[in-house]
Amino acid sequence: MVGDSLTRLDYHIRAAATWDDGRPVLARDVEFSLKLMFCPGLPNESIRNQYRFVQAVLTDPKSPQHFILVCQGQSPEYAHASGDFFVQSEAALDPQGTLRRYSLAELQRRPNTAPADSGLQAVARRYLAAGTAALAAWPGCGPYRLTQWKKDRYLRFQRKPNWWADQLQPVPFVLQAKPKQLDFVIIPDAATATLALRGGELDVYPLMPAREFNRLRHSTAAQAGLRFYTALSHNVVTAGFNTRRPILADALTRQALSRCFDATALLRATQLGDGQRTVGIISPSDRINYNDSLALIPFDLNGAASLLRQAGWRRTTGPAGGWYRPGPSATRQHLQLRVRYRANEDVFATVALQFRAAAAELGIPVLLLPTESGAFSQALQEGDFDVYVRILMGNPFVFNFTPILHTLGVGAGNSTGFSSSRADRLIEAIAAANGPARRARLLHRFQALMQQEAPLVPLFFVSTRVAAGRGLTGLHVNSLKPGYTVAAIERPPTSTPLP
Repeated sequence: MVGDSLTRLDYHIRAAATWDDGRPVLARDVEFSLKLMFCPGLPNESIRNQYRFVQAVLTDPKSPQHFILVCQGQSPEYAHASGDFFVQSEAALDPQGTLRRYSLAELQRRPNTAPADSGLQAVARRYLAAGTAALAAWPGCGPYRLTQWKKDRYLRFQRKPNWWADQLQPVPFVLQAKPKQLDFVIIPDAATATLALRGGELDVYPLMPAREFNRLRHSTAAQAGLRFYTALSHNVVTAGFNTRRPILADALTRQALSRCFDATALLRATQLGDGQRTVGIISPSDRINYNDSLALIPFDLNGAASLLRQAGWRRTTGPAGGWYRPGPSATRQHLQLRVRYRANEDVFATVALQFRAAAAELGIPVLLLPTESGAFSQALQEGDFDVYVRILMGNPFVFNFTPILHTLGVGAGNSTGFSSSRADRLIEAIAAANGPARRARLLHRFQALMQQEAPLVPLFFVSTRVAAGRGLTGLHVNSLKPGYTVAAIERPPTSTPLP
């Protein structure tokens, strides 16, 4: 139901839904989970910004599995976004009901400078401790239990023998859980992963690099045992600028550096041309919301040099040559850059190398910093970079850019540190837009503003590529990460020879 300025979303939890300990999943658990996002002492900054639009949870004393979410604004997107978070067990994590003393709005408005609250601290400690406890100690309500985990190597999930959804007839597609066991193996090297796939040690290889995928797809021997699937994705390769750095604080400098990326050549080199150039972080396949009136950012070193001069930079020659401009308090800024990207990722390394070569032609020193995955995420959060290269994962159903480009996201998901009141207002208006036509107009304006401000450079959208054993069915390859539906996969029964 939509009101003047609020949207009320009416939910009923299935009566059969239970936690692993047999307790029913209740509306109180949903309310607790939303409050937990805003509990101080937990590293939930990104998800807080994503679900800040939910202002209240109304529970029903007469029906404990019925609740209403009260959302700010009238966006149709809320129907998708409001049901896309993990629900936690209040009884397991907050048996004293500490968070019931606070409304969701009170926790959302609680300032960082508020005095420490022993009750909230206890909930945070219990949550953090549960995350490091024995794998079976944290009750869930899904079909699988994590039974083994070796960091950066593998995860094993076992199908629960008596999962509540098994009682449903027919079982809805989203609640199907056909494999009895799921093993996820982390293999950083693409060639090693390909050998494992061909040797039958892997059943599915998702997000496969273009060259390996193309080579296998055209191999007669590989075709005998494998099937190959492709789909459009909403994942875009981007380069982001640390706008908190004085040398990158102005849009003209960022626009200039944006022209040092040869996106067309990079798409050809890393994806064999299988992808889409883009003007922004909205996919070109989204014809309504993509702003096709904007021009693609060109690879143009002369234009980059001209923009640098407009930004106040002057190029000098000699042993200490380079680009300099006056800084505050009689200092002098030197345009030199450190580029971070995840190590062992050929796409990111190729982008970084091409950028360094182009910058060198302009006389801009660039230091490449390939970084281990965990350290990379920490470096982005701490602002320990000048330029990053990474993939942004998109969602065709939800347009909430608060975590990555709003002022509220700085220090969390907003790795560029970009902050603009004009952008903030647009992001908020997009999230609350009350119809597709208005949302499209706002998204077009947002893409134009982002191209002008250039906190990041959207290079190209990649395709989803999945290779799998020929006998598997039910993959349902799609545009969302990881690109297939793991719980619906089936392996044909092995035939037993007659005696």
